[in-house]
Amino acid sequence: MSILYFDCFSGISGDMVIGALIHAGANPVKMEKELKKLKIEEEYELKWRSDNKNGITGVKFDVALTENAGQTTHQHSHDHDHHHDHAHQHSHNHDHHHDHAHQHSHDHDHHHGHAHQHSHDHDHHHGHAHQHSHDHDHHHDHAHQHSHDHHHHGQRNYQEIVQLIEAADFSTSVKERALKIFKKIGEAEGRIHGIPLEKVHFHEVGAVDSIIDIIGAVLLIEQLDITSIKSSPIPVGLGKINIDHGIYPVPAPATLEILKNVPIYGGEIRGELTTPTGAAIVAVLTDEYTSIPAMQVQAVGYGAGTKTFKQHPNMLRVIIGN
Repeated sequence: MSILYFDCFSGISGDMVIGALIHAGANPVKMEKELKKLKIEEEYELKWRSDNKNGITGVKFDVALTENAGQTTHQHSHDHDHHHDHAHQHSHNHDHHHDHAHQHSHDHDHHHGHAHQHSHDHDHHHGHAHQHSHDHDHHHDHAHQHSHDHHHHGQRNYQEIVQLIEAADFSTSVKERALKIFKKIGEAEGRIHGIPLEKVHFHEVGAVDSIIDIIGAVLLIEQLDITSIKSSPIPVGLGKINIDHGIYPVPAPATLEILKNVPIYGGEIRGELTTPTGAAIVAVLTDEYTSIPAMQVQAVGYGAGTKTFKQHPNMLRVIIGN
């Protein structure tokens, strides 16, 4: 049995999950190829690089949005571009995140123009975002059911995201896991805003970022042939965050809603440590919340967040073993 353990000593976000899994040995190039099955590759560019937090080296993963993020396929021109987060435009400075339905525009763990800082082994994709222009014609008849009019308001609703995932040629397990995670986020947003799941909108920037973070994480976990997922309790952080609707307490309402029935604690760090996307990934996929389980360790990976704390490495650690 292969065990994946999320050691969330500094919280969790979608990009931190992917960075940690890549650092533990998962293949990001294979993930990138699989993600093209969504047929929205002209909307984003993937970036990853080595990063060091307080003396620990890990991987910083980022989804960079292109100018065409959120447009329908038949309107995509030859210069495609990207970015992320949820339905309610968080503008906090997250240590690491950028997920979900409420459009975080914090300084997420993963962005900040790292595109050209890929470490030694990713040079071959620096130009990948521009390669879509020569062969994207075959997408045109897919109709991207999800997007007949969302380009007018820059959003995809929950049903459109479901259709996007279901239309892709992923394995059944990848589809099921990804859909469960999106449903978890959508239901939380719906309860908070008082609207039905079907009407929940994921801000376009957030939607692309969330789609890639969530499906990318699921693809890497499947790639590693993980049979059991366990996690530490989840630190959510302390203090307040400034989002579109005003100043809110940490954890953000959606994050707290998603983490129902999950052991959480505030911790000692001021700031938002866990994002809705990270919360949903761990809440849906985890079998058990525990201290590090008995296992023979095979690989360890660190995924870097955006913020750097004075005496605390802002990393998600994953431990893989038998």
